[in-house]
Amino acid sequence: MLKTTDFYYELPEELIAQTPIEPRDNAKLLYYVRHRQGIFDKRFYNLGEILGKGDLLVVNDTKVLPARLFGVKDTGAKVEFLLSKRINLTDWEIICKPAKRLQKGAEVVFSPRLSATILEVLEDGGRLVRFKFDGIFEDILHSIGEMPLPPYIREKLKDRDRYQTVYAKHEGSSAAPTAGLHFTPALLQRLEEKGVEFARVCLNVGLGTFMPVKTDAIESHKMHSEYFVLGETAAQKINVAKREGRRVIAVGTTSVRALESAADECGFVKPFAGETNIFIYPPYKFRAVDGLITNFHLPQSTLLMLVSAFISREETLALYAHAIENRYRFFSFGDAMLIL
Repeated sequence: MLKTTDFYYELPEELIAQTPIEPRDNAKLLYYVRHRQGIFDKRFYNLGEILGKGDLLVVNDTKVLPARLFGVKDTGAKVEFLLSKRINLTDWEIICKPAKRLQKGAEVVFSPRLSATILEVLEDGGRLVRFKFDGIFEDILHSIGEMPLPPYIREKLKDRDRYQTVYAKHEGSSAAPTAGLHFTPALLQRLEEKGVEFARVCLNVGLGTFMPVKTDAIESHKMHSEYFVLGETAAQKINVAKREGRRVIAVGTTSVRALESAADECGFVKPFAGETNIFIYPPYKFRAVDGLITNFHLPQSTLLMLVSAFISREETLALYAHAIENRYRFFSFGDAMLIL
C-alpha cells in the first residue's frame, strides 16, 4: 500500500519558476513515450510536430478571478481573503489570514462597495463568509482584487493575463489550469491546421489544488470538490474520438478529473454539470484519457499522485529526476510534460 511519503522528492528552490516564460510556448516540454520508455527534451512549440491529425485535445476554459482581497476587520486589524469556492450569489468558502482574528460574526471591510461577515469556521480551517456589495460583485473584484498566485510564487505578477490561458472564457476559478498557460493563438492555429481537434470543459479550480496530503495513508485524504461542466458538443467530440480509436489527450489534471468523473466504464462521457471530488491515485484504471499534458507538481500533492496513476510512481519520479537534472522549471509558471 502506497503512503504519502512515497511521493516525496527533493527540489532545488531555484527551480521553482517565479515568473512566466516569454513567449508562452517557449517553455520546455518533457515528452515521454510510454510504450517505448523514451524521454525526449523538447519545447512546447514542438507540440505541432508530435501530435497528429485526429488527436483530440481537451482543454479547461475556466477563467481565474482576481480572488485575493485585502481588508480591515472591525477592530482595525488587517486581513486577507482568498476566495476558494462560490456557494451562491453572496456566500463563499474562503481561506483567510490571520485566521485566528476571523471568528464567527467578524466583519471585514474591503472598500466602500464591498464588505463581508464570517458565517462559520470550517473544519479545514477555512471560513464561510457572506459578502455585501454595492453593484456587480465580479466588477468590484476586478477593481480591487489581485490574482491569487500560489504561495511559492513571491514575485509580483506584472500582467494579469499571464495567469490566464489564451482560451479562458468562463470566470470562476481561484487558480489557473496551468498546463494550458503554454498555448499561444499561433500554436493553436498550427495544431488545428494539422488536424488536431479541440474540446472544451470548464472546471473551476479551487485553492484545494495546492493543499498537501497530510494523512499517512493516501486513501484517508479528503479530496476537495470542484464544480465542472461538460457540454453536449464536447461530449460528442470525445465519444466520436473514442469510437474511432483516436487519442483523447487531457490538457492538465483538471481536464483529467472532469473527463474521468463523467466517463463510463468504456470511456464514453455524458454531458454533466455538477461537483466532483474524484481522487485519482495508484492504482487507477483510466477510462477516457489516453494522453496527458501537465506541469510539474508539488511533492506529496494529489496532482503528483494523479500523474503517478497515469504512468507509475517509479516512472513519474524518474521523469522528475530527469527534469531536475536538466534544469526544468517547476510548478505553476514552470515547464510542461507530455505523456503519450
